[in-house]
Amino acid sequence: MKIVSVDGYALSSPIEPTQERYFHGGTRRLHKRDVVLVVIETADGERGVATAGASSSAMREFFDDASQATFATLVNGPVADILEGRTVSEIESLPGILSAASLPAHLHHEAVAALEVALFDCRGRELGAPIYSLLADRSDCSPTQSMELYASAGMYMEPEGYARQAAQLEAVGFAGYKYRPGIGPAADRRTIDLLTETVEEMAIQLDGHTWWKIESGYDHETIRDITSYAADRGALWVEEPVAPDDYDGYRSLASTGAPLAGGESEPSPTGLCELIRTGGIDYCQGDVRHHGYLGCLQAVEACRTAGIAFVPHNFGTWLGLVANAHLVAGTPGSQLLEYPVFDGDPAVFDAGLDAAAGMYPFDLAFDIIEETLSIDGGTFQVPDGPGLGVTVDLDIIESYPFQEGPWTEFIYDDQ
Repeated sequence: MKIVSVDGYALSSPIEPTQERYFHGGTRRLHKRDVVLVVIETADGERGVATAGASSSAMREFFDDASQATFATLVNGPVADILEGRTVSEIESLPGILSAASLPAHLHHEAVAALEVALFDCRGRELGAPIYSLLADRSDCSPTQSMELYASAGMYMEPEGYARQAAQLEAVGFAGYKYRPGIGPAADRRTIDLLTETVEEMAIQLDGHTWWKIESGYDHETIRDITSYAADRGALWVEEPVAPDDYDGYRSLASTGAPLAGGESEPSPTGLCELIRTGGIDYCQGDVRHHGYLGCLQAVEACRTAGIAFVPHNFGTWLGLVANAHLVAGTPGSQLLEYPVFDGDPAVFDAGLDAAAGMYPFDLAFDIIEETLSIDGGTFQVPDGPGLGVTVDLDIIESYPFQEGPWTEFIYDDQ
């Protein structure tokens, strides 16, 4: 199929009123969530879609020197100029094709990932096959449509707040509870105690990026102590306890025997595989929104060789969830996927959870597709329709116009 148009739309989902969360040494303000919707249309009338530009775990815009609007402009300009007139079947050649746009490396990788997902969507629709089936053929495995979800929530709360939230999410049936500590070393330990005393079977996962990212971050010994403490209390993993490129730090913490996770902040598939080969992680967290399907397949194979698990990162919209779910369904290994819990989530709160028990409002996350996803006892069934198997509601382009400015800010007590 020939590509006739490539479009990027920068969108914002406002958080009104602005929320404030208190962490060790300051306050975090949450203003909005930004997403770039990429749409590819073919001469046969098929439409492939993907999201890009969701924030990374490093609590910054994914791009250090460009906004989401800038990325959408690049998609509409040099990227569209290069791809329009080419064919959907050129997925494998996409990195080389886009090199002609001379984008900065991080933007190049992000563009490849988003366009790759959209092209796989087109290809699946052309063949009448779900993406997971196309991936399973490449991976030489039998697809598995059903997978467990772990809840991703818990952002800068009092220890008792984390425990209450975890109890509610366990009642829904989630396999795990990932939360964001960083409220002070003593309070972080208190949270670990309360969580392990509160949950019955649900796994506990710590997302430790606050420890090193904030200006008032913890020193290495404090991080090591809390990581070991969490492991001793049975945590499934401690995620990104050190900066993404601190491979020595990963290896040092791994020597304690604590299970570590990382990879979502690696800007390229090559970097993802390098992290795997350090021997410093037990769980690799690639993400098709940042690494594409083909890049993640490389990482899955690297994990198989290293003897570790590949468990995709997912912290965006339902469209991003479905895209990563196809990866899990179409590859061998772990059948586990991250499910971010936002306020008012119709798939979760219809199951009886308090509607305000999410991290913050992110209405665009659900409104981006026409379908309402279903979670049954913490289990997700991947759509089996052609391509991604869901339909984007293009009305969101008008309903969620882009708002300039940062999605989040950090104000420190000594400022």
